[in-house]
Amino acid sequence: METADLLKKVRKIEIKTRGLSTQVFSGEYHSAFKGRGMTFSEVREYQPGDDIRTIDWNVTARFKNPFVKVFEEERELTVMLIVDVSASKNFGTKNQLKQDLITEICAVLAFSAIQNNDKIGVIFFSDKIEKFIPPQKGKSHILRIIRELITFEPENKATNISHALKYFTNVIKKRSTAFILSDFIDENIEDALKIANKKHDLVALQIFDEREKELPNVGLIKFIDSETGISRWIDTSSDQVRKHYVMQALKFDKKLNDIFRKSGIDYTKIATHQSYVKPLMTLFKRRENMR
Repeated sequence: METADLLKKVRKIEIKTRGLSTQVFSGEYHSAFKGRGMTFSEVREYQPGDDIRTIDWNVTARFKNPFVKVFEEERELTVMLIVDVSASKNFGTKNQLKQDLITEICAVLAFSAIQNNDKIGVIFFSDKIEKFIPPQKGKSHILRIIRELITFEPENKATNISHALKYFTNVIKKRSTAFILSDFIDENIEDALKIANKKHDLVALQIFDEREKELPNVGLIKFIDSETGISRWIDTSSDQVRKHYVMQALKFDKKLNDIFRKSGIDYTKIATHQSYVKPLMTLFKRRENMR
């Protein structure tokens, strides 16, 4: 991509997503992803009902009267975007490719994070760790992330979510909020999700295309698996074939929903042919109501 075209695309995404994060998401993001840490603020005299574990014994002894420590929520968060860049990101049949949708969602989350004074970092993964951008603050850092999302070309095509999550838990020591964006077409991910969610606050955003849920009746078509290169012909004019395809998709959705539920992970599904605003707002509000 030419530099001028890249800058134009970055600017276009910045204008759209920055506006959304300011006008639509800022309040909900703040409420949904509050800092988990507590920082010491001041001491005050003990009042009936105060937790005795907060008594400051040094101050109490000095003034011969019970005093307690007052803590405030530590606002600053580290936010990580764990982004699937395997070959399936290039699939999309209507408005946009999965990659385009992921880029916009990541940009919205990144702008929401810095407006909230949070650090933001990124892990790109396929079946290996393709790139790690350490968490930082600032607009220039976000614009770098957007550029990488647009232009990054992975070395590998396959997917290994478990490997990505293990790397994430090893490289990010402090508890963080992490969004993993993927179609989750992978095997044996439940244990890795559980482990990552115990150390961090993990949120799953499943990106999908409607043609992964059902087939149109367009006759004989060739399907190519973008990750393996394996191809096969499918007769979409067959009612039985289309019905089987839908049943397999429903089966996959149920399995994935069960995995997220058992792992204790908040999640939402976002389609390439729909706006991502409503699914994200619903997710944020659900988290806010659960607090």
